[in-house]
Amino acid sequence: MSGTRFSLEVQPQIPAPLARLEELANDLFYSWDRQVRRLFTRLDQDLWGSCGHNPKTFLRRISQSRLSEALEDRVFMEDFNRVLGAYDTYKKQETHPDVREYLDADKDLVAYFCAEFGFHESLPIYSGGLGILAGDHCKAASDLCIPFVAVGILYRQGYFTQTIDEHGNQLAHYHPTDFDQLPLRQATDANGKPLIVDVDIHGRQVFLNVWQARAGHITLYLLDSDLEENQEHDRIITHQLYGGDKTTRIQQEIVLGIGGVRALRALGIEPTVWHINEGHSAFQILERTRECVQQGHDFSTALEVIAAGTVFTTHTPVTAGHDIFDHGLVSSYFRDYIKDLGLDMQQFLELGSTPHNPGGFNQTALALRGSRFHNGVSRVHGGVASEMEAYVWKQIPHAENPIGYVTNGVHLNTFLARDWSNLYDMRFGRSWRDELLNTEYWERIDEIPDHSYWSLRQSLKTELHENVLRRALLQYRRNGCSEALMDRLTRSVQADNAEVLTIGFARRFATYKRAALLFSDPERLKRLLNDPERPVLLIFSGKAHPNDLPGQELIRTIHGYSMDPDFIGRIILLEGYDLALARKLVTGVDVWLNTPEYPLEASGTSGQKAGMNGVINLSVLDGWWAEGFNGSNGWAITPHAPHFDVDYRNHEEANELLDLLENQVIPQYYSRNSQGYSEEWVRLSKESMKSCIPNFNAQRMVRDYVRNFYAPASRQNRAFCANQYKDGHELAVWKEKVRQSWPEVSLRLAESPGESAASGHSIKLKVAASLRELSAEDVILECIIGSENEHSDFTVHRHIRFEGHEPGERDEILFELNLLPPLSGLQYYKIRIYPYHKLLSHRFETGCMIWL
Repeated sequence: MSGTRFSLEVQPQIPAPLARLEELANDLFYSWDRQVRRLFTRLDQDLWGSCGHNPKTFLRRISQSRLSEALEDRVFMEDFNRVLGAYDTYKKQETHPDVREYLDADKDLVAYFCAEFGFHESLPIYSGGLGILAGDHCKAASDLCIPFVAVGILYRQGYFTQTIDEHGNQLAHYHPTDFDQLPLRQATDANGKPLIVDVDIHGRQVFLNVWQARAGHITLYLLDSDLEENQEHDRIITHQLYGGDKTTRIQQEIVLGIGGVRALRALGIEPTVWHINEGHSAFQILERTRECVQQGHDFSTALEVIAAGTVFTTHTPVTAGHDIFDHGLVSSYFRDYIKDLGLDMQQFLELGSTPHNPGGFNQTALALRGSRFHNGVSRVHGGVASEMEAYVWKQIPHAENPIGYVTNGVHLNTFLARDWSNLYDMRFGRSWRDELLNTEYWERIDEIPDHSYWSLRQSLKTELHENVLRRALLQYRRNGCSEALMDRLTRSVQADNAEVLTIGFARRFATYKRAALLFSDPERLKRLLNDPERPVLLIFSGKAHPNDLPGQELIRTIHGYSMDPDFIGRIILLEGYDLALARKLVTGVDVWLNTPEYPLEASGTSGQKAGMNGVINLSVLDGWWAEGFNGSNGWAITPHAPHFDVDYRNHEEANELLDLLENQVIPQYYSRNSQGYSEEWVRLSKESMKSCIPNFNAQRMVRDYVRNFYAPASRQNRAFCANQYKDGHELAVWKEKVRQSWPEVSLRLAESPGESAASGHSIKLKVAASLRELSAEDVILECIIGSENEHSDFTVHRHIRFEGHEPGERDEILFELNLLPPLSGLQYYKIRIYPYHKLLSHRFETGCMIWL
């Protein structure tokens, strides 16, 4: 039919008794509270699905008659009032005791900056792991009632939606978002007018809308440049998440970093801790420093003050994941701005310099130099980041430099299946939600009868299979598959195949994640998957970045195997990976597979979500799994060190993966007792839950940030901001003195103690230090005692400081230590000196150290 199609939305009048549905729809609390979402589902399940699970859109489109019917539905109204009661109780919660011990809700405030936030599929301003992690961080901050605001960008087009055509090609589709249908409102100024801030971009004044969203106890502020006052090319700066080229990216990061600070200032919000979550928002350091300089302080003092209250989290060991801008590009955007910093261009460019890319301005380097509290996102990644970024602290052993770690966690209430939540309520009471940090509490999972546990897990898998079947048929029909072919492709997820062992692999298709590792020996894999007595189903899903051609080739490879007659019906590749599909997969599969190239998996939180639902992890010992695997909660693939040939590593790790599948995973799943379930499988699954829930939930993660990063940053910030930045100025002057003197500092052994000593007797160490303009109080001289193994690897046993000192020869200072050797037999000692000042946030933050 020809002609123009016009849209008309007939909106209902919400009856007064149901008016608070709109309040629930405008609080992102719904994104992690399934009881709230269930209200909308019960009103009209089909509409809920067609609205993309967006409650605000849902309330604009639901029929008036259905709302009238709900008023007469006694059960619904009881549930509605029960949900409202729980919501009101949640809003009245006070700061968690674990937080209150470290932060003062009346004085402290954390400002959390990130380029993307993944609360829910209805707010499409996220692409993947970083955004989901940021959303979970905010949810946990709300649960713990931390004084907390978040700052990001409101994109007209979020990350793309994905389809996969009949050849396995990924097709990216972008859909503009109607802000009126999002749970947002414009922030207002003191006069009640929409708040607008501005930033300078290439000499142009660019205006930014400030939007705000309520998320339980916290507020999310989002910036948007699509204003009529802006030129057309400036209106599209915030158009697309990770869209455009380097020019778009630097413009977006100016909006986020500089505009974000100005938005908070305009709102009268004064954070005591500033958390830079990945380097995209690092320009906030420049803006806050500029403010200090404009108050009359020198740049060095200003930077010390700003850095003292700043936390920086780096999220990837992959070089491409760090934003690096060409010097020419950065210079053109900041030529005028740096005048307010009191710097020349060379001094400015040094803030983002790295030895690996001398012509580039690295946002990670800027964030590290402009913060004093830094972390990776797992123990392995913390070590990798310490080594990657060791250039900031050139003389410090990378294992001791200031980069620590907080292992990521996931928000349990978001990703725990409703069936588990209901079972816990029934068996443990609702108080289990208050025990997420109590490891011992979760031992009670063993109280759940094994047969009931198995039955629930199988029920979740049946739900997943139904969801996969529906999605797959839509995908295959669009791609022109015949009914007979579709029947063969989906045979493993049809109703009579609920018992099939189901393995999930769902994440971004990047080459280092090695989605195709499982296919290294196709003949062997074919035999394992097609065993008629013990069949196996593999479900793959995920997106590749539109510019990542090798990642898209991986999708084509998996698609090819799924259509191969030898694998057909045993491999399903699903398109459209998003939060809704992720929630189904991590609750419904039997095994969660992860095969990253070590050590490139920073954390890998999808496995945590799966483990909390009793899914068993089969993963390379990288990221979180290197901490999470305890020998009885899953299976581990031993990674080979990076110095091995890539093909050799892939071959060996693929063989181990297939060995585990053939000799442990598949036999244990299909080893059934007289009641029809696998006792060993249930034991592994329960152990997966017991180990993951208390140790890898987002509340534990945020608590670690509070204790180890937010609290000390807040203390430093408070101290450095007092008395007109007196401490910041003192430390800046001292660091300059160290910088000038350190190249000429030297040590020599003034008196040798010999190579042996009687047990129980001390030896005297005398070391002469030439310190130039430094005094003995400006340094620490330290003796490190340790042992060596057969490979000459030195293991530290004790650090002992030299205490006494006196004038020596030739302007030297003579340090003495009476050392009682702490070990028996052969041992070794090393002597080193480094600068020390009581105001340092980390003892090695100067990056200076000399060894004798």
